[in-house]
Amino acid sequence: MLYLQLYLSFLKVGLLTFGGGLSMFPMLEREIIGRRQWCTKAEILDYYAVGQCTPGVIAVDVAAFIGYRKGKVPGAVLAPLGVITPGVVLMLLVATVLRHATDIPLVQSAFAGVRVAVCALLTASVVNIVRESTKRWWQLLLTAAAFVVVAIFGANPVWVVLGAVILGLFGMLKRPKAKT
Repeated sequence: MLYLQLYLSFLKVGLLTFGGGLSMFPMLEREIIGRRQWCTKAEILDYYAVGQCTPGVIAVDVAAFIGYRKGKVPGAVLAPLGVITPGVVLMLLVATVLRHATDIPLVQSAFAGVRVAVCALLTASVVNIVRESTKRWWQLLLTAAAFVVVAIFGANPVWVVLGAVILGLFGMLKRPKAKT
């Protein structure tokens, strides 16, 4: 029953999410944290962080992490399958129709509207993640610096993530020891 729940829950997330891994965060909050209580918001943020550093699609990586946590290897297979099933089916349908419809103004307008909605969802997700992830002033400063370095200067995100890991470790090491 757990395996079916994993597949169907992530199928629902995949079906109702447009725009990729970050835009699925609100759906994960509702389905995986709120409804199923399979993990916490902090854990999902950790999965997102690791997913950013691993090859592949973030949505699939996060689903695999949660699936493994709940159902070991079968869960790590079924949860990502649930996430990608709607996209695969939709892309097959769209690919057959779209190659004949891309020049239609109504279709172009619909895609323009979807892009705007996805931008809004991504912005809301990023704001939410920043609120949850930055508890100290240096974390907020590091977040802003990483954004500037990637968005404005075009730095490779891999190097920015590695640099943030090193700075985060340095910040942890410089913290005063707790008294016991």
